[in-house]
Amino acid sequence: MTRFALLLLLVLAACGDDRQAAAPPPAPMTADAMGHYCGMALTDHPGPKGQIQVKSRKQPYWFSSARDTLAFTLLPEEPKDIAAVYVTAMDKAKDWAAPGPESWVDGRKAFYVVGSDAKGGMGQREIVPFSTTEAAERFRTEHGGQVAPFDKVPRELVLGEDTPAMQAQHPKGHK
Repeated sequence: MTRFALLLLLVLAACGDDRQAAAPPPAPMTADAMGHYCGMALTDHPGPKGQIQVKSRKQPYWFSSARDTLAFTLLPEEPKDIAAVYVTAMDKAKDWAAPGPESWVDGRKAFYVVGSDAKGGMGQREIVPFSTTEAAERFRTEHGGQVAPFDKVPRELVLGEDTPAMQAQHPKGHK
């Protein structure tokens, strides 16, 4: 019976469990962080930022806007082995002009204000992330728009042709 129990434990251990590996923590944003689509230093731009960590790469992909961060997750050309998505939680940020490097929130758990009057790091209309629905609602009251969780942010607002992500994927004349 002891051998049977040991064998059973070994078989169960080999099967693993259904829990996903813990997401890696956000990488510290330094002056060397360059936007994946724009190639510019993130610290030179106001508004929310983003980073995506993939399993097949040591360094994160950096984004000068939350909108470009979300676009990366939707574009078929981009890697799909995503380990973590982080965006700047603007309710934790120092201010809009310099949100700071320590205000990350899991991008899949964030609440986004879409359609507001806010402009992001590249001067485009921004999709603004928050860590709570209450914070998102306060921002929406002042700046307009609607609050949506990650999976309900309208695809057409993320992938609009005026975004740096779409301009990088489809240069002028190639749609």
